[in-house]
Amino acid sequence: MGCLQTLGSKRALTTTIQKILVANRGEIARRIMRTCRKMGISTVAVYSDADAAMPFVAEADEAVRLGPAPSAESYLRIDKILEAAALTGSDAIHPGYGFLAENAAFAEACADAGVIFIGPTADAIRAMGSKREAKALVSKAGVPVIPGYDGADQDPGVLAKKAVEVGFPVLLKASAGGGGKGMKLVREEAGLSDAIASAAREGQSSFGDGTLLVEKYIDDPRHVEIQILGDSHGNLIHLNERECSIQRRHQKIIEEAPSPALDAALRNKMGEAAVLCGKAIGYQNAGTVEFILAPDRSFYFLEVNTRLQVEHPITECLTGLDLVEEQIRVAQGEELRTTQEAVRFEGAALEVRLYAEDPSAGFLPQSGKVVDWNLPRVEGLRVDSGVETGSEVGIHYDPMLAKIITSGETRDIALQRMRRALRSLSVQGLKTNREFLLRVLDHPAFVAAEIDTHFIERHLGDGLTDESAEVNATRAAVVAALAEQQQRDLERELVPNVPSGWRNNYHSPQWVEYTVGERDLRVEYRHLGDDHFSVWLDGEERDLQVVSWEEPYLVFEDGRHRQRARVIFDGARVFVHSPSFDAALQRKPRFPDKSLAIPAGGCIAPMPGKVIELRVAEGDTVQAGQVLLIMEAMKMEHTVTAPHDGSVTTVSVAAGDQVDADALLAVVEQQ
Repeated sequence: MGCLQTLGSKRALTTTIQKILVANRGEIARRIMRTCRKMGISTVAVYSDADAAMPFVAEADEAVRLGPAPSAESYLRIDKILEAAALTGSDAIHPGYGFLAENAAFAEACADAGVIFIGPTADAIRAMGSKREAKALVSKAGVPVIPGYDGADQDPGVLAKKAVEVGFPVLLKASAGGGGKGMKLVREEAGLSDAIASAAREGQSSFGDGTLLVEKYIDDPRHVEIQILGDSHGNLIHLNERECSIQRRHQKIIEEAPSPALDAALRNKMGEAAVLCGKAIGYQNAGTVEFILAPDRSFYFLEVNTRLQVEHPITECLTGLDLVEEQIRVAQGEELRTTQEAVRFEGAALEVRLYAEDPSAGFLPQSGKVVDWNLPRVEGLRVDSGVETGSEVGIHYDPMLAKIITSGETRDIALQRMRRALRSLSVQGLKTNREFLLRVLDHPAFVAAEIDTHFIERHLGDGLTDESAEVNATRAAVVAALAEQQQRDLERELVPNVPSGWRNNYHSPQWVEYTVGERDLRVEYRHLGDDHFSVWLDGEERDLQVVSWEEPYLVFEDGRHRQRARVIFDGARVFVHSPSFDAALQRKPRFPDKSLAIPAGGCIAPMPGKVIELRVAEGDTVQAGQVLLIMEAMKMEHTVTAPHDGSVTTVSVAAGDQVDADALLAVVEQQ
């Protein structure tokens, strides 16, 4: 009880919550509201100008506008959120994850305003909010920690010296960070200074704190975390583990439970260590203790996330608990409804995070309109989505679109269901990591559960581009051409008995040209009657028959093979999806505007964002790969580099400028 008294974590709440304001957005806001509806609790959404038309706003019982799109002017404004709670008569606030979820000042402000904060106490958040202080606290409780430097002296020279003393490889981490933000792996001294500057900058930008930790980096580790749950009556239990080793840019993309690496003895040992961490700070509500698991089965404390985790659904699948409901009940002052001995942990579950990003371009975040969102519901499938058809994905927030969760009696069953779900998913309008996720799930090493945090670099790092993209584009172009022909046939108003595309020179086929990336595809076809077609593409002729066209589905036969594809038209863009192929096509204009061409050596913005640092000026001589400028978008930094050796002849932007995707930034004239 000493820790509880020292941290002031005891609460006496007897209120039955009637209305919850969700201080978050996207899929987690919708997920919290789903439980609220089940419990008969009214909901309030808060939103920025950029999110006014998003699904989570429409699903709430009430909604309050916070302000402009930037988080600092909307979702991070404690005063505006509390004003919204007062305006709507909300008696509780659920922070979700991200934004203010682990902000001790926010938890305190809620208490001062007489509003229940659905999460841990401000003291617990503060104790675990600094990785440096958290490491010291749990070490005293007997939990093993990773060697490193967590001192107060943050001079870059001191950090560099300590990194050398710890020994490479080292990991630089924002002390207040999470989700891979402000985290840099450094394997040799040459890149240390730039990495320290970048990690501190990202930490300051994302969390308002550029303090860094230096840790010894453990090669080939697994990332295993333990879910904990505590109440205000001194009860604290763990709900077993989640395996979170499949990561890109130090951020999880695939999670599963149970961990294939744990047996009952190791599971109990890690669970007991997690409970020790929680008891060290008198933890209440839902939280997660994260560990690094070394190949020799030793494990080390990483951090405590004092909030609900993105991957909480897989724990719900195995325990049968609704963690949001448990959070709400604890916040009301209720005791836990289960004991450690009664915790169920049955079956297996996987979760993948679907992001708007381009794996072939270093997982560069994408923005734009979701032109199509369709995923048929099947047994063992759960979808926590933040978007629907028509949703706009902007540049201001994390690019995660949805979490897709599958479960079954065994890992093999859950994995097979996940593969089927992803292949059935049509998400069009912007690039996503869907195909990349499938490549991970199909890899023999993943199937065999031979995984660690280096999985992507080791098995897929040399080829992040989808190898089947060319074949998929060819098949999709044929389907798109036939679907467009069928649609024109339906829409024609004059001479109804004359086939679409009729011409007096019968031997001259109809044609359409598409582009996919840098590839041009010219599809020529002749209508033979009765919806039979001869089609030519890439020098190959094939005979096809359209069985039916009921937008958006085209059913066609290629020989004896009948197939069904979903075809979505969006201006000059055509999106084609089937479980066996998927492609986005751009219809080429017959008379293109040559003035829109990018000049030779032109460097364009990979996505909308803000220029935060300009490293060259007109007249500078540069080498291929040299950094010209640094942009910031979707909470991440992105570098724009010289395409070849040469001289900078044009610089079109300045530090602080906000630019659109494909905007010309600079021109490097080749020497």
